[in-house]
Amino acid sequence: MGLIPSFWRPMQLTKENTMQSFVPGRVSVITATFNAETLLARCINSVSTQDYPDVEHVIIDGGSSDRTLDVIEQYKDYIGYFTSEKDKGIYDAWNKGVKAATGEWIAFLGSDDEYYPGAISSYMRLAAGHPGTEYMSSQVRWVPAPPEKVKIIGAPWDWPGFQREMRVAHVGSMHHRSLFHRLGLYDLTYRITGDYELLLRAGDTLRTAFLPQVTAEMQAGGTSDSFEALVEAKKAKVLSGGRSRAWASFEYMIKHSKLQYRRGLVAAHRYWATR
Repeated sequence: MGLIPSFWRPMQLTKENTMQSFVPGRVSVITATFNAETLLARCINSVSTQDYPDVEHVIIDGGSSDRTLDVIEQYKDYIGYFTSEKDKGIYDAWNKGVKAATGEWIAFLGSDDEYYPGAISSYMRLAAGHPGTEYMSSQVRWVPAPPEKVKIIGAPWDWPGFQREMRVAHVGSMHHRSLFHRLGLYDLTYRITGDYELLLRAGDTLRTAFLPQVTAEMQAGGTSDSFEALVEAKKAKVLSGGRSRAWASFEYMIKHSKLQYRRGLVAAHRYWATR
């Protein structure tokens, strides 16, 4: 497919364009970018080489000033939709992507993340065996900075556990279009944990399926691995997840202590590495 010109056509999220105006069986992968020249090509390649026959890659750029747009131009034949303009953060970009996507299933893949071969086909086989599913997740290979070790993250969704923490691996996971019609779009008052907040809105009514397979690789770090993210998660659990403030505050303190410890290990490793 050719590169669509860089402009945005405002679209309201209605029943007509979230449940009816889509291609059955198609998977739309949304990637938000901003100055992402380093690893974006790897991300695009991981989507374009999937063996599933109907995958649409939607890229929403926030007005990059590096070579990101050059990379997108280089791979334009593998991109179904593209726009570049200033936005209000990743969830604003994701909302634009949801509106532009034409797939029955919608996934979000970071510009520095990648799918493993066969990932989307595996998800679609899972969907075929679980009709009525709204959200599917799997396992993800999490790659942190030294001295922390690579690990596999992602557990099956269950409401009591999910109410306590974001235990599913969101990277590359699948959302049925109907989920956005039921829950709405991402809340732009969240900068980091809006994906967690949206799924919390469903409460124990979320219809899920789990794929016990590593489908993607994500780079650790950034704002999602920060103290600010812990504050936002606490807010989401109380306001959207029905968690008591007392329990949410207790869980926040535990996670805050663990993050402080991890940050200390990384700082010590960097210090001694330069000696």
